[in-house]
Amino acid sequence: MLKNHVALLISESLNFEPTDDQQRAIDCLADYVTKNDEGGIFLLKGYAGTGKTTLVSALVSVLDKMKINSVLLAPTGRAAKVLSHYSKKSAFTIHKKIYRQKSLTDDLGIFALDRNLNSNTVFLVDEASMISNYSAEASVFGSGRLLDDLMQYVFSGKNCRLILIGDTAQLPPIGLDISPALDVHELESCYNLPVAEMILTQVVRQNQESGILMNATNLRGMLADEKSGYPVLTTENYPDIKRIGGAELIEEISNAHYKYGLEETIVISRSNKRANKFNQGIRNTVLYREEEISSGDYLMVVKNNYFWAQDIKEMDFIANGDIVEIVRIHKHLEMYGFRYAEVTIRFPDYKDVELDTMIMLDTLDIETASLGYEENKKLFFTIAEDYADIRSKKKRYEKVRDNKFFNALQVKFSYAVTCHKAQGGQWKTVFVDQGYLTDELLTAEYYRWLYTAVTRATEKLFLVNFKKEFFPNENEN
Repeated sequence: MLKNHVALLISESLNFEPTDDQQRAIDCLADYVTKNDEGGIFLLKGYAGTGKTTLVSALVSVLDKMKINSVLLAPTGRAAKVLSHYSKKSAFTIHKKIYRQKSLTDDLGIFALDRNLNSNTVFLVDEASMISNYSAEASVFGSGRLLDDLMQYVFSGKNCRLILIGDTAQLPPIGLDISPALDVHELESCYNLPVAEMILTQVVRQNQESGILMNATNLRGMLADEKSGYPVLTTENYPDIKRIGGAELIEEISNAHYKYGLEETIVISRSNKRANKFNQGIRNTVLYREEEISSGDYLMVVKNNYFWAQDIKEMDFIANGDIVEIVRIHKHLEMYGFRYAEVTIRFPDYKDVELDTMIMLDTLDIETASLGYEENKKLFFTIAEDYADIRSKKKRYEKVRDNKFFNALQVKFSYAVTCHKAQGGQWKTVFVDQGYLTDELLTAEYYRWLYTAVTRATEKLFLVNFKKEFFPNENEN
């Protein structure tokens, strides 16, 4: 039987004895990808350390060997890069694959849902916990509901299948209590499709000596058991995890930069305000940068931008959460009540594409996620005054929307970010800041936050300023 042959090939690709969980998942996946009927949706859920990525990598390899088409997708550029790295196959953002750019007309959407011209294709979507069905920019992409559009796109193709991969212990999309793309009932009721589900819970043997994964597993257990109070964390006898106080932070970050590089080191904080403080501290006392921005600085884009990347093959737009490096600074400008810089930037998550662009400096240290509605409105109408000679309001507003200052990239430094901004990415060294914490804040939401933050680290995790209550089994020095 073809199903058994595919299952055997996947098992052989693993190079180790699969866990019972993994073997069941292999059998189910082999059945799903070889069915002749319309297969519906397959959910592959797995906690940190359960071998989910290894299984996906093996499946992708086998699909290629069997000449079965596969398309790899993820919600963000960094998540797509991680997926591409471990599967050894090109991966794209969901937006890049399912939407096509259309001409800008008044306030209508810039991106329309594309036609799925694939047939007999398996779509694998990683980090599905991040996929929302609500968009604050509803008019920009298709229907404004990413999950709806993904379903419509995939299943409009002939005999196409969809495997959604993710971890339900991670943070759901902002403003939601669940991750709709990983919820069986949500998918069945909304899309009237059969949903098969496989959950990996067993930590694979190779990961059992990892302090990062041991603590992640404990946090996941607290979530599952609906416990309250301080999570029990352990650092003793685990070389990959360490508790530090504020006094040691600068030296440890400096060491991490030397060992792993700026691109592989990140601080995860509880708020934009805390992230700003860390970013300034790192720039001043670790990188010794006195200028407001410098060549070599890493920035994170904090608002989707549809203006600058229109002619770049690798990306149709610059996404909220994309990381860029300043390659060159050309000049600083003050216009319309805001401060700007003309710069050349590099996109490490998009094959090091370089782009000449304009960035807004005012957003570097604001305490909100990006420029607020009132500030954006003020900028819009100040620029509109420059086009007062154009009688048509519509044409005047089109000029504003095509103005490079109005379209300047909104950015923050990316040495320290909030957990939602870090989600979908992985770094070799991660510093997790406890931040302000009271007993009332020790909820399931906090456990998800901590679990998501902890599992961003692949090699070394530092717990910064964590209270002793987290470590009841450890001796205090």
